[in-house]
Amino acid sequence: MRLGDRTRHGLLAGTFAAMTLSGCASTPEPIIGASVTEPRAEFGQQLYSHTRSTVYALRPSDRISVSVYREPDLSIEEVRIGVEGSVSLPMLGSVPAAGMTAKQFENDVTRRLAALGLKSPMVSVNIIDYASHLVTVEGAVVKPGVFAFQPGARLSSAIALASGPTAVAKDDQVTVFRETPEGIMIAKFDYGQIRQGTMLDPILEPSDRVVVGTDGLSAFWNDLLRTLPVFGVFVAAGLR
Repeated sequence: MRLGDRTRHGLLAGTFAAMTLSGCASTPEPIIGASVTEPRAEFGQQLYSHTRSTVYALRPSDRISVSVYREPDLSIEEVRIGVEGSVSLPMLGSVPAAGMTAKQFENDVTRRLAALGLKSPMVSVNIIDYASHLVTVEGAVVKPGVFAFQPGARLSSAIALASGPTAVAKDDQVTVFRETPEGIMIAKFDYGQIRQGTMLDPILEPSDRVVVGTDGLSAFWNDLLRTLPVFGVFVAAGLR
């Protein structure tokens, strides 16, 4: 069956119009001045913050080093904090670490060694790897996956780690799932507004899950453009 000239021309015009419109999309003009830092309660953002913490509490999976001055047998180059929040140290056995700052843990180990009879112990604790800091990014992103991030990284950083949104992403449908003592809480963000500075770009927390939604209309045109080579053959056959 052959297509009429008007039908063929209409299909081609519609396809090229869609291609033209999609090619005309551009990044909005930046809004100069201070960016928005307040969460929006109507989007469930109450638990999210713009402020970077100046104090870091150790977490399970973090890796630390514990050095005791002039006591190599009591030192350990690298140890992972277990899921129960403790580490195993020479002479001391299992010692709670999660929830403490590195300095607090350092003082605690010093106190414990002194109690065992070590004279004037000098202990140094350093964080080697923030291994607890993982974020899952899925949905309409180029490279979905689980990514490590540094403390203080923001939601926009998580999307960048996944190489950004795809062409069919729905920027105003970015959902963040966060574990809390009350259960998993869900909040919505608009990535377009975050980029403009008109919406809070929140600090990530370990185990956050980010889902970027898909624009159904864009997905339709994306699928259509994939069929263009076949469509071209079909039209060419109809012209013969």
